[in-house]
Amino acid sequence: MAVTDPPAVVPPVIQEFIDATNAADTERFVATFTDDAYLNDWGREFRGSDGVRSWNETDNIGMQSQFELVSVLPGSAHGEYTANIKVTSNRFNGTGPFKFALRDGKIASLVLS
Repeated sequence: MAVTDPPAVVPPVIQEFIDATNAADTERFVATFTDDAYLNDWGREFRGSDGVRSWNETDNIGMQSQFELVSVLPGSAHGEYTANIKVTSNRFNGTGPFKFALRDGKIASLVLS
């Protein structure tokens, strides 16, 4: 993993999100999110642990995704970060922004657009 932009320290839960995906570990992946998490993937909305699990099956680990962190920058509010992640999978290949809102060490919101 190479982080090309500050901060030099990647929030641990974002690193765990990447590592769990790359290990194809669904339980570990779902555990990175809060119980009331919100996930928006280009307008498709998923809520809570069941929603995250559903998205993971259809769009992430279920598609054999592998993530490479390109950069991460803090957002305008506390706990907000935008990570540019290179994705290789059976569904999507390319680099794009993952907008995270963190709460209590977990992902409360993730928006992909």
